[in-house]
Amino acid sequence: MDGWNAQIAMAIVAGEGLLLLLMFIWLAALSGKLSKLKKAHRKLVGDTGVSGIEDVMHVIHEQLSDLNRTHEQQEQRLQQIERRLTALKGRVGVHRFNAFSDTGSDLSFSVAFVNEEEDGVVITGIHGREQTFLYAKPIDKGQSAYILTPEEKTAISLAMQKA
Repeated sequence: MDGWNAQIAMAIVAGEGLLLLLMFIWLAALSGKLSKLKKAHRKLVGDTGVSGIEDVMHVIHEQLSDLNRTHEQQEQRLQQIERRLTALKGRVGVHRFNAFSDTGSDLSFSVAFVNEEEDGVVITGIHGREQTFLYAKPIDKGQSAYILTPEEKTAISLAMQKA
């Protein structure tokens, strides 16, 4: 029986050794997974200066709110600038013509300064032998309260063709 006890004791020691080996393998696997989790946690937390995931989410939420507010302010500002740009009288059309047959050249002119809505002014200079006359007519939606000459209409049309 003494041989059996020795064999049983040897089997128990071998079983414990095998169990201990399995525990070390399991511990190594868990250490690897823990290391990966630490790296992922550091990557998630980043430079926020906080360690808890809830705190990180709170900080990120605040930063997103700030970004959204800034984005909305920039959108409003952009819309204001676009409205101002369309109101500017940036389109110019020049039409030269001979107002009198005895002057011999295209010394008379009409210049239109309009914006995208065809609002602005048209200035006409009529050049004769003895004198020159200048006329300015306001333009609203391509029309004026004053009668527009064909030359003035041409100048407005030329200005609207420019982009």
